[in-house]
Amino acid sequence: MNGAPTLHAPAHGVRSVCVYCGSGAGEGPAYAEAARTLGRSLGENGVRLVYGGGGLGLMGEVARAALDAGGEVTGIIPSFLVEREHMLREVTDLMVTTDMHERKKLMFDRSDAFVALPGGIGTLEELVEQLTWAQLGQHTKPIVVANIANFWDPFLALLEHMRNEAFIRRGLEVRFGVVSEAAQILPRVTELYAELGGKVAPGVLAKF
Repeated sequence: MNGAPTLHAPAHGVRSVCVYCGSGAGEGPAYAEAARTLGRSLGENGVRLVYGGGGLGLMGEVARAALDAGGEVTGIIPSFLVEREHMLREVTDLMVTTDMHERKKLMFDRSDAFVALPGGIGTLEELVEQLTWAQLGQHTKPIVVANIANFWDPFLALLEHMRNEAFIRRGLEVRFGVVSEAAQILPRVTELYAELGGKVAPGVLAKF
């Protein structure tokens, strides 16, 4: 972005946050407003946004807000979605991958934490993948579910049901945060990151 300041590593240690969200805007205005609030928060606090590279829906809202706030944005998109999701060329760093697997691996490698805004099947799949990897001890990065307008309530209820039915068993829990307001997202990410000295280990499946 022309005229953007040079950003340095924030004092809280979280340098980059991967945001999963919809390529659509959803039915209510709360979703887009939350995406813009999160984007501004990342940009103003010197935290790089890593996202799926599209210019539509919540993806476009969070990326443009981060850029407008002087932030750095890494967009990672597979070639077959370049036109379909209106790839945002104004981002700081743009990576076009050969497939979804490469995209997800690059997003993981370049992120210190993960946030799930409202979205569709793709957003759900990405969130569940990170929860699964954390559950299996493959990473210890913070995960925060942004339950804007109670969007994720059915998913959270399903996880609780899985635990009650002993499909999420003792010793296979995973720690993640849940917030209801966009302004709470980055503080919760940094809080989780700091609680274990920058190493967030699996804990219990619950709202933190």
